[in-house]
Amino acid sequence: MDQSPPRVVLRPPVDVMRPRAADEIPEQGRTPGGLQYSLKLDGFRALAFVLDDGRVFLQSRSRRDLSREFPETAAYLRDHLPPGTVLDGELCAYRDGRLSFTDLLRSPSDRARTGVPVSYIAFDLLAVPGRDLRALPLRERWELLGSALRDVGPPLQRVLATLDEETARGWFRDLRAVGVEGIVAKALDSPYRAGGTSAWRKIRHADTRDAVLLGVFGPVERPHALLVRLGDDRTVKTSPRLTAVQSREVAEQVRGLVGELTDDPDHGAVWMLGTPLLVELRQAAGRHETARFVRVRSEG
Repeated sequence: MDQSPPRVVLRPPVDVMRPRAADEIPEQGRTPGGLQYSLKLDGFRALAFVLDDGRVFLQSRSRRDLSREFPETAAYLRDHLPPGTVLDGELCAYRDGRLSFTDLLRSPSDRARTGVPVSYIAFDLLAVPGRDLRALPLRERWELLGSALRDVGPPLQRVLATLDEETARGWFRDLRAVGVEGIVAKALDSPYRAGGTSAWRKIRHADTRDAVLLGVFGPVERPHALLVRLGDDRTVKTSPRLTAVQSREVAEQVRGLVGELTDDPDHGAVWMLGTPLLVELRQAAGRHETARFVRVRSEG
């Protein structure tokens, strides 16, 4: 009887490890074992599973398979990685030399017509054929990730990372113009554990922030705007109108959480949530400040 281990040891869905928010880039030397600093990119977080039936499953935050929305990326991973490989990373679109989150919301045909490329930027390796790597420290997973991606190139690559604190501070300062959101500092000794953890810390630029989703405007199955509470306790309506992809994401996340239709004195009829959710916003200052919805956040 063949006693060899299965090539595929991790199958979707798998809960991701999530960084805690921090105000400042932590100093190297303050964390036992040291820190790795990597770029925080403006994209879709996705686990990439190369399965033994010839498929690639790109698991979104809401556990949806994004492979149909990014078929060329999925095909590249299928053709260049062995079954059993599981990556954690970010789907990123590029336009005019900078990251373009809004282009990720377009259909594959729209991106192809306008020549917008999408890359998968890997920052962790959770499994290789026949072996679950999550219990290993990040320093070992990172080396194995480099080996796994040695013979591949764009649209699949390893995230830019460093052990040098000053280099990370320079990236934080200088790469904002090309759409880099900030820096993620990770303890090199950290295993990969599901949920929020202070072993990973994210430091974002101030115009990108979290807020609390209180309710939705429009049909619950196709909301067009959100009622959110900001960090200073102000309650605002998001603008501009949600895209079709964003509307679908929100509808999936609020299913089963929607309560009564309420008449908000400032914003009109809104479906309030029984359980608030965390969302990410991009706020643009100016004469008319706006709160633009980016995505629903996982807890932590």
